[in-house]
Amino acid sequence: MQAIILTDIKKLELRDIPSPKITSDKDILLKTKSVGVCGSDVHYYETGRIGSQVVQFPFIVGHECSAIVTETGKGVTRVKVGDMVAVDPAMVCHECDQCRQGRENTCRNLRFLGCPGQADGCLSEYFVMPEDSLFPLHGKITSDQAVLSEPLSIAVYAVKQSQFSPSANIAVLGAGPIGLGVMAAAQFQGINDIYMTDRIDDRVLIAQKAHARWCGNPDGENIVDTIMNQQPAGIDAVFECAGQQDALDQALDLLKPGGKLMLIGIPREERISFIIDRLRRKEITLINVRRQNNCVQPAIDMIAAGRVDVDYMVTHRFRPEQAQEAFDMVAGYEDGVIKALIDFHT
Repeated sequence: MQAIILTDIKKLELRDIPSPKITSDKDILLKTKSVGVCGSDVHYYETGRIGSQVVQFPFIVGHECSAIVTETGKGVTRVKVGDMVAVDPAMVCHECDQCRQGRENTCRNLRFLGCPGQADGCLSEYFVMPEDSLFPLHGKITSDQAVLSEPLSIAVYAVKQSQFSPSANIAVLGAGPIGLGVMAAAQFQGINDIYMTDRIDDRVLIAQKAHARWCGNPDGENIVDTIMNQQPAGIDAVFECAGQQDALDQALDLLKPGGKLMLIGIPREERISFIIDRLRRKEITLINVRRQNNCVQPAIDMIAAGRVDVDYMVTHRFRPEQAQEAFDMVAGYEDGVIKALIDFHT
């Protein structure tokens, strides 16, 4: 089969490698339909690491995908050959203390698609996943929407963790796929008082079209002053989706006393910092969002119900032999890209 291999920093190659095999009764062999290029994939592409997770080259990245069931293990009951599925890239043990406490996203034995030291990614013609990581579409959503259900599930989980009522106001710093997903998930919950920021003007316009109450570029104006003029008491919850120190500082200024800072973005730096005086005096609650936890099916259901629009996020498509071009575009935030898809089987 063909696979897109990360062979060095900023170097992808399309190679022929052996096809994977089913090794467990609950395993399923999948034919890849489309793969989304995620910001975390770009971290590995540009730097070879995310924190302590360091790539050993060569390596296959990729974890947002739709796929078709081509072979099933003897114990599989939920899907059948020919089914189109969405994929939860997490493979959990169901046995450790975290899994028993309902915290599968912090499973002690977690394996994750495209994560160094855990599992190869899905940027290949075929890959194998356990049955409980797959969600049959039953024609309710498209294969593109299935790809987007993965980042949307993170947004759904983040909004769930914030525990705010529809009367709350929120700010979302970063209008990429996760930030736009947070806005969509919040709107689904009835929260319409949403302020968004991004340093790319194209994304500001997209957020405005997606019905943010206000959206602006922090490089062109003082977004804290502008938002606080509209919300003098401050913001109930800020969702930091950019992984930038500047955005974290802005979040502390925006939050009202007792507000919540939802940490979703992945910083490139080993450490981030806060002005402790502001953090302490406002009694700000920090909530770290680790991927998602049992929110893939809710994300699919939201899309299927027509209550959440994700189609506009797919802005670019590439063939496998164009993978380097796709990654460079996403890494450079070029041409108004929101989500680039690499199509293996059309």
